[in-house]
Amino acid sequence: MSLSSEYQRQREWRAWPKIFDALPLLRGQTVLDLGCGVGDQAAELVARGARVIGIETNEVFLLAARSRPIPNAEFHAEDLRTLPELGVVADGLWCSFTAAYFPDLAPVLASWGKQLRPGGWAALTEVDDLFGHEPLGERPKSWLDGYARDALAAGRYDFHMGRKLGDHLERCGFTISTSMTLEDQELAFDGPARPEVVDAWRARFDRMKLLRDFCGRDFEGVRDEFLGCLARVDHRSVAKVRCCIATKQNEST
Repeated sequence: MSLSSEYQRQREWRAWPKIFDALPLLRGQTVLDLGCGVGDQAAELVARGARVIGIETNEVFLLAARSRPIPNAEFHAEDLRTLPELGVVADGLWCSFTAAYFPDLAPVLASWGKQLRPGGWAALTEVDDLFGHEPLGERPKSWLDGYARDALAAGRYDFHMGRKLGDHLERCGFTISTSMTLEDQELAFDGPARPEVVDAWRARFDRMKLLRDFCGRDFEGVRDEFLGCLARVDHRSVAKVRCCIATKQNEST
C-alpha cells in the first residue's frame, strides 16, 4: 500500500466531524490548510463552503491532492517553516498532525498568523505522546522514550506537542476558544486494536528509518513488542489526540 493510500485509510479513524462542528461558519471563508497531506481535510472544508489553499512539502502527497476533484481548492509546495506571503488574507488556519514537526513552534506559528485577518481563527490538532501505550515492557519503552528525547533535542519532532498547543497559541497572540481531547481509533484508544490498525502501525514503524537507526539491532524487537501491546485485551492508551481552536487578537489589543 502506498503512503498516500495509507493516509487516506486513516481518515475513518479520526474524529474530524467533532472539530468541524466546533469551527466558525465556513461558508465564504478562505482557509489555509497547512500540511494538507493528500487533501482529505481540504475536501471536508470545501464541502462546508470554504475556499481552501493547501500547503504541503511532500510532492507525493501534493500529487495525490491535486489529482482529486476538489472545487475551490488549490495546493502549493511551500516550506511551512518559512511560509512566504501567499497573496491572500485568510479567515482561518487549519493544521492537523503537522505542528509536532516544529518543536520551536512559536516563531513558526507567528509567521502563519501573519496570513490571517484580525479575528481570524486557527485550529491545530496534534497527538501527545505518540508511543504512550500500555502495558509495554521496560526495554521497548526505554528505547522509545530515548528516541523521543533525541528527536526533540535535534529539533526534528516533539512527541509531546499535543499538550503544548494552547501555550504556543497564546504566546503568539491567540485566544483559546475551544480545547478538546478526541477519540481516535488508531492513535488513542483502549482495548485491542483491530488488525488493520495494527497493520497501519507496523507500516509506520517500518517507515521510521531514524528510529531503526537509533534502536539498531533492537529495532524489530521494539516494534514487535509495541504491536503486541496494541493487540492486547488490556491495552490502554496514554497517548491523546488534542485540538485547540483559537482566535487571533486584534493588533490594537
